[in-house]
Amino acid sequence: MKRTEAAAPVPDGRTERGRQTREKIADAVLSLLDENQAHFPADKVAERAGVSRRLVFHHFADMAELAEVAVDRRLEQLAAQIRPLPTEGPREVRVAAITEQRARILEGVTPARLAVMRLENPSPRVLEAVRQMLDFARLRLAQVFAAELDPLPGPARTDLLNALDAVTTWSAWHHWRDSGLSVEQARHTMAAAVHALLTGAVGAEGADGRG
Repeated sequence: MKRTEAAAPVPDGRTERGRQTREKIADAVLSLLDENQAHFPADKVAERAGVSRRLVFHHFADMAELAEVAVDRRLEQLAAQIRPLPTEGPREVRVAAITEQRARILEGVTPARLAVMRLENPSPRVLEAVRQMLDFARLRLAQVFAAELDPLPGPARTDLLNALDAVTTWSAWHHWRDSGLSVEQARHTMAAAVHALLTGAVGAEGADGRG
């Protein structure tokens, strides 16, 4: 007797439509954030998403939950843009690669980070997502600049990594942009700061990446 193969589960149309609508509403919030709008009332979000106000609150308990979901979605979108970086070779090349990527990611994350700062009580999920991105960014620095960091004694290595972290994270980027620097000027400033820290800590003799 021929065995009947188990049928693949049939997607639930209502569930899929609900997921798509939820993402559409979250993307509407993100589009408002990208336009530097500090407030996004339900009516404006509904209009931007092309849905009714009632549907917004059908999918989200309140606007705070919607903001958190939207921020989480933006962080996921930006994480998907992260690409491998060189961990060997000339220091100049490695600095250029990491600062170009950081500039692009940090500029993109700015509206979401400002939204998180405006939330009175960000959810643990959003805070954890931000923390994971910060931890990953620090790990990337340790990998890209291993040639300069690893030969240093423990305390000196930690100090240099802390300093590199400080000038390549969002707080520094937002300071430069809020001070009036263009994206390119801020990226150039970041690269100059990274070069200065590395040269000051390990000397110019390590500029070729081989110590």
